[in-house]
Amino acid sequence: MIGIVDYRAGNLTSVFRALRHLGIACEISSDAAFLRGASRIIFPGVGAAGEAMANLHATGMDLLLAEALAAGKPILGICLGAQIIFDRSEENDAVCLGLIPGRVRRFPGDMTAEGRPLKIPHMGWNRVAWQKDHPVFRGIPTEAEFYFVHSYFPVPADAAWVAGSTEYGVSFCSAVARRNLAAVQFHPEKSGAPGLRILENFSRWGGTDAQ
Repeated sequence: MIGIVDYRAGNLTSVFRALRHLGIACEISSDAAFLRGASRIIFPGVGAAGEAMANLHATGMDLLLAEALAAGKPILGICLGAQIIFDRSEENDAVCLGLIPGRVRRFPGDMTAEGRPLKIPHMGWNRVAWQKDHPVFRGIPTEAEFYFVHSYFPVPADAAWVAGSTEYGVSFCSAVARRNLAAVQFHPEKSGAPGLRILENFSRWGGTDAQ
């Protein structure tokens, strides 16, 4: 059973429906006892880092996620859930969970492509250049595109934790993996077959690079 963490950050139903489409047992919950008993945890989210952190503190989900990480339980962060796992975000100057050392930066306001200004937020379909062989990201075609909606992106403290990168004005980390935690800046649940493959891979992942 996969537990989808409910901390009032939205985007939960689409993840739930994608997993159910794959025949994977899952539940959306803010109940700590249920989430502790889940075999895996998905930590999605949309919105602002400051409000999300306030909700995590208020619900106690911040402590639960740290506990799950320490216990070796497989965790998948999605979108906002791939940002606030780091130490700090430029959005709201928020102090975040610190599950992975690093920071979250805002896209520069003067980015261009082929002489044209790029819009922020970054919204639409882009490829991911996979940097490492990891069980959660195996079997993804190199030409696959994923759906992004974000103005901020993660910067891990160690480049070895970058599992995938994407070009949008700058090259940024769009997938990260460290120990039993993997996270993606894009929305796998809205990315068609390649995104569903990631969710399916996660449902079988044992929490290490070799599983």
